[in-house]
Amino acid sequence: MNAHSQIRTSADRDIDLYRTLRARMPELAKGLSAEDLAAQSMPDCSPGKWHLAHTSWFFEAMILSQEAGYRPVDPRWQTLFNSYYEALGERVERPDRGLMTRPSLDEVLAYRREIDHRMIAWLGQGTADARARYLFTLGLNHDQQHQELFLMDVLNLMSRSPLDPRAYEAEPRAGAVEPARGGGMRFEGGLVEVGHGEAGFAFDNEGPEHRQWLEPFALDRDLVSNGDWLSFIEDGGYARPELWLSDGWATVKAEGWTAPLYWRCDEGGWSVMSLSGRGPVDPAQPVRHVSFYEADAYARWAGRRLPTEAEWEHAVRFDPDALTNAFGEVWQWTASSYAPYAGFRPTEGTASEYNGKFMANQMVLRGSSFATPEGHARVTYRNFFYPQQRWAFAGVRLASDVEAAKDDPASEFGADMAAGLSRTPKVASPKWFYDAEGSALFEDITRLPEYYPTRQEAALLRDVAPDWAERFGPGAVLVEYGSGASEKTRIVLDAASDLSAYVPIDISPDALDAATARIGEAYPRLAVAPMVGDFMAVDDLPEAAGPGRRIGFFPGSTIGNLDPDDAVAFLKAARRLLGEGALFVLGVDLVKAPETLIAAYDDAQGVTAAFNRNLLVRANRELGADFDVDAFAHRAVWNPEASRMEMHLEATRDMVVRFEGQRFSFARSETIHTESSRKFTEASVREMATLAGWRVADFRVGPAPSVALALLEG
Repeated sequence: MNAHSQIRTSADRDIDLYRTLRARMPELAKGLSAEDLAAQSMPDCSPGKWHLAHTSWFFEAMILSQEAGYRPVDPRWQTLFNSYYEALGERVERPDRGLMTRPSLDEVLAYRREIDHRMIAWLGQGTADARARYLFTLGLNHDQQHQELFLMDVLNLMSRSPLDPRAYEAEPRAGAVEPARGGGMRFEGGLVEVGHGEAGFAFDNEGPEHRQWLEPFALDRDLVSNGDWLSFIEDGGYARPELWLSDGWATVKAEGWTAPLYWRCDEGGWSVMSLSGRGPVDPAQPVRHVSFYEADAYARWAGRRLPTEAEWEHAVRFDPDALTNAFGEVWQWTASSYAPYAGFRPTEGTASEYNGKFMANQMVLRGSSFATPEGHARVTYRNFFYPQQRWAFAGVRLASDVEAAKDDPASEFGADMAAGLSRTPKVASPKWFYDAEGSALFEDITRLPEYYPTRQEAALLRDVAPDWAERFGPGAVLVEYGSGASEKTRIVLDAASDLSAYVPIDISPDALDAATARIGEAYPRLAVAPMVGDFMAVDDLPEAAGPGRRIGFFPGSTIGNLDPDDAVAFLKAARRLLGEGALFVLGVDLVKAPETLIAAYDDAQGVTAAFNRNLLVRANRELGADFDVDAFAHRAVWNPEASRMEMHLEATRDMVVRFEGQRFSFARSETIHTESSRKFTEASVREMATLAGWRVADFRVGPAPSVALALLEG
């Protein structure tokens, strides 16, 4: 193939691309009337007719006019359709564009066709000049920008009519809104790369690529929804000056804002105007048409903040799938002022006015909207608007500082899960099973015919409780570790009627609240002092517990979930916490036939499997993880060497899971070891107690399938 044919092939591709992109705006205008395309609804908007002409003017002014001997289509139109280029002479001021009834729409469309004809002829020459090619690509991207502006301005125009006219039968968009996934993503930050530094086109304001330091941060997976915004409105968000920046509050008062742009509340409730007409506000959809001032106020109301543009870019670079609707729904306000990056150099020549001169008093938005033409968005794209403007397709994604969330249980959960999945083999602590759903599922497990431990232990406890309660003494305090639903607690409370206080300790606030309410109602004379937290890390008991003798209560063979060293450490810590003279009631499961054990941890109804997989459901909800829960199978295994039952979640295919700003790869058949339940003998219980500084005062074994209860003395 000779050089000439190579140039022609490249030219043909350029012509096809030009025709495809240039056809979009006339297609958007096709169903609109000449009056629709001539009107200007406000100074920030432009008539549709002007957009059609200006994007043609751009190619003529920037490219065609540079050719030797070029004659403009109409010299007067160089003034009419210039936007803001001072170097190109006079122009009509933006608020006056709607006053230009001449040229007519037909003349503008004829002008557009003529410019297209001339551009195709120019492209057919196969120019290889680097600057000319950049301006050609800039012109295409400029046209795409105005395609979105065209829709923004048409919607604003339609909204000004009391008829609530629809511009289109259906909203023009490439894809559907991604469903919300909940949760957030945490990122470690550090020194990250920001800005455009790769091959391919970018606007000059996107570069240069540079390094920027980020402190650890978190981003919500999902955009703020209409439902979220309704809560903000109902809580007086537009009437509370403490939520607003000073200029924002002044704008709220001056403009009379009470809701996002295009929202209206009447007898039928809240409605919103869109390109397909007015309809009810859908609480599940991302909120649109809010200004930076509103976004900032909402973030403050939510106890959060807006992300910086560097945080947003780093998050999307790190994991393109981390955020729902990062692209294709709404531009997302950031906390970053529109300013040049260090080392910024504007495009040389007339196009130097394209971005650089607007770098003051505006705020950056990232992502893209449903109206952004396909292929136009980039992770480095820097859109910008003034903070009071809200006719753009703009919405909100919230951020937070990781340090501000260190006391949040989700932070510990995330760190623990990330650490466990980074190990080989992968593990997860069983303490995270017990959110509200997990606690409910475990209670269902205890009622299964295969699951003997709860049933057998409860029966054994009824036999021994009256005898052991006599040793507690008057005014004793019962401290239950991992109380859960506190069902077995009633057996002890009924046997020891002179207890002065009950202290349940559990990591699940929901389960603890429910259990506390039930115990308080059933035993009104008993002081109940609940503690939310990890029973492995209890430093002191609440003052409400009183001074009586401490009785530790740890049923359910939960101690079997701890490895041997941790079990001894736990019993040592409990001895210190409960003090001299304390007693400790410890439940253990005993070694027995493997088939009995496996059936108890892999029931026929699949409840234990649901309980095991709920750990992943919880991680998706609270940590913003993206586990495909159905791609993990429940496995129950007897490990005779370690004398324990093991529960695993086995990957049924190769996959990658993302959360906490990290990626975790799974090979098919790889497992997460979620629980170990050690089974004991009397000898192993006595050895464990002795190592922890306790003495076994009594040891009772129930009928088969056997469990045991040990009474320890401090």
